[in-house]
Amino acid sequence: MQYVPHMSQPRSTTRTTAQRHRVRQDLATAAMHLFSTKGYEATTVDEIAAAAGVARRTFFRHFRSKEEAIFPDHDDTLVRVQAVLDSAEPGEHPLDTVCRGITEVLRMYAESPEVSVERYRLTREVPALREHEIASVARYDRLFTRYLLGHFDEAAHRAGDDDPLLAEVAASAVVAAHNHVLRRWLRAGGKGDVEAQLNHAFDVIRETFGTGMGVGRATPATAAPVPQEDRPGAVVVAVARTDASPTEVLRAVEKALESGLD
Repeated sequence: MQYVPHMSQPRSTTRTTAQRHRVRQDLATAAMHLFSTKGYEATTVDEIAAAAGVARRTFFRHFRSKEEAIFPDHDDTLVRVQAVLDSAEPGEHPLDTVCRGITEVLRMYAESPEVSVERYRLTREVPALREHEIASVARYDRLFTRYLLGHFDEAAHRAGDDDPLLAEVAASAVVAAHNHVLRRWLRAGGKGDVEAQLNHAFDVIRETFGTGMGVGRATPATAAPVPQEDRPGAVVVAVARTDASPTEVLRAVEKALESGLD
């Protein structure tokens, strides 16, 4: 058997990635300082680049505009969030996966509380920065919505099936819970266990959406009728999850009866 050596990431690639990250952080720090001291409108890209010790063209290799400069981590965080969704275990509830994904976003802010608090102050004062932040958050919302919708069988949807509605509302609820907890933490100066606060918010979301999502899908883990012989007095069996609510159990029974009468 021929031995194949383990291929690790080249040192040059690792060094380049680290350098790129450092430059982005330096530009972000310079932008925030200038926005705070000179004002957003009065600050130019040339001034940000000079304060970070790089050329103007280097600035535009990292950011498309000056407002983008104080949000250096959203692109990388989006990649990490996607990785969480892609690597989820088959048996994990999709809502739990999404909650783990949004936690990566929270950790991005929690890594540097002082920077996050100052950024929050700036976004409240400068409409252009606030709009950019809103647009960034919307990317996570779209990502989670696509993920949850992908766990439902679109071909099986019938009138009265609320799975698509629940998927979109649940994705928005996860993002809204994150934003609520994050804002409260930032207003408190970045103090306290913000991840514990977010986990509490997740419990509320799971209690609201967790047992309803997926009802009606033809999988062993959800409510589905078992076909029986079409004859008067035939026995019809309905299968439901152990955590199903009375309403969900009733839906399962109704579907089983409808199938038995076909």
